[in-house]
Amino acid sequence: MNKLYASLALGLAAVLLAPSARAQQAVKAKKKLYCWNEGGRKVCGDALPANAVDSARTEISAKSGMATSKVDRAMTPEERAAAAAQTQLEQQAQFKLAAQRMREHAMAESYATEADLRRAFSDRMALLDDTIKSAQLSIGGLRQSLITLLRQAGEAELAGKPVPTNLSGTIRAQHGELLRQQGLLATHRLDRSEIDAELASALQTYRALKAPRTPAAAPDGGGA
Repeated sequence: MNKLYASLALGLAAVLLAPSARAQQAVKAKKKLYCWNEGGRKVCGDALPANAVDSARTEISAKSGMATSKVDRAMTPEERAAAAAQTQLEQQAQFKLAAQRMREHAMAESYATEADLRRAFSDRMALLDDTIKSAQLSIGGLRQSLITLLRQAGEAELAGKPVPTNLSGTIRAQHGELLRQQGLLATHRLDRSEIDAELASALQTYRALKAPRTPAAAPDGGGA
């Protein structure tokens, strides 16, 4: 009888301990080791200290000893802001490209001939060409005026006289206006080059939409 009780007790203990053993094996299988750099040297441990949470690290399975993942270091606030700004710029570029494609398709469907499409662009080109010429004339006039003012200031200094306050103020104002006009001219020239690119893209889209479509070949039914 005692042997029977002992056998039953052993069996019951095995049944009760089996889930615990399996749980321990599962925990061990999930357990990780962490390796990171600290003060220029590699440090590994089974727990990640608070000062290493934001560091780049490699996670290693304690069971297999194989690396399971690599975690990059946390970005600084400046890096996060730069990444967000870059994402916003990329989204804006995508929206701009999509809008341009929609305009091109609308134009391609609105004009009966390629000449009509070119004529629509030529009006914008002529307007910008006139704007660029006006800006160039304005810059030329400002440059000559500034040269005259600077010559007057130079003559006063050579004569040992102080440069009049109103002359100095006028020189600064003229120089500032010259820089502003030069910036506007650069913008107008950029707009002009973009129109050329838009026309080339619109023509390509127009030709693709207006190209005759080849009818699909009828399936060969075979000869009698």
